[in-house]
Amino acid sequence: MPSLVVHYAFVGLLAATLLGAAFDRRSLLLALAVVTFPDIDSFIALFSEVGHRAALTNLVIPAMLAALLVIDLHVREESLIRARWGAYGVRVAWFCVFVYAVGHVLFDAVSGGANLLWPIHDQFYQFRGRLELSTQRGIVQTFVETGTSGGSGGGSGGSGGGGLPTPNAMGNSSEIQMDTAVDPDPSGTADGPVDRIFPVARGGWQLYLLVVGTLATASRFLVGHDLPEE
Repeated sequence: MPSLVVHYAFVGLLAATLLGAAFDRRSLLLALAVVTFPDIDSFIALFSEVGHRAALTNLVIPAMLAALLVIDLHVREESLIRARWGAYGVRVAWFCVFVYAVGHVLFDAVSGGANLLWPIHDQFYQFRGRLELSTQRGIVQTFVETGTSGGSGGGSGGSGGGGLPTPNAMGNSSEIQMDTAVDPDPSGTADGPVDRIFPVARGGWQLYLLVVGTLATASRFLVGHDLPEE
């Protein structure tokens, strides 16, 4: 999974491009706090296997938050968010829900795995594979399985049978125990002192995103929206 600093760089890049006039220090800090929050479930491993890297890192929570926002903005006679913070608050609130789902949970799913529907469905999934355009086979993708059988093989592209497409299943929370700096040896099999690793960038693409996202966020503060007057 990406380190928190890579998450921060990605969220900064999203904020710089999506928040528009609502981009400021306050909205950015709130978004960074939101993307940090799911990682609190790393500490669950200290006393329980249930919910480790799943209790907060799932899509159920942002879905519930989105439902609450819809109720506040479109069902209630007077929106609490709009009454207190106006259009700024509405945009930032929706952005924070987006950041939770896309900036953390789905980002984890494409770079390590995430228990997307916990506790409704206890299964870690990882989006891994390739998407190609072949002159002989047409569009070929291996990110999701499209066959009718229930196995969790490597996923085939192109002309697989019917059935719902699903990402690559990794195992449930009792089978998958991800090592973190909080719990570097979840299996308890290490001999001697355990090395606690606090990752910064694992792979060239993460380092690239870290640098580009950080520069884009900093540039947004320096440059802003407006063009200089001639």
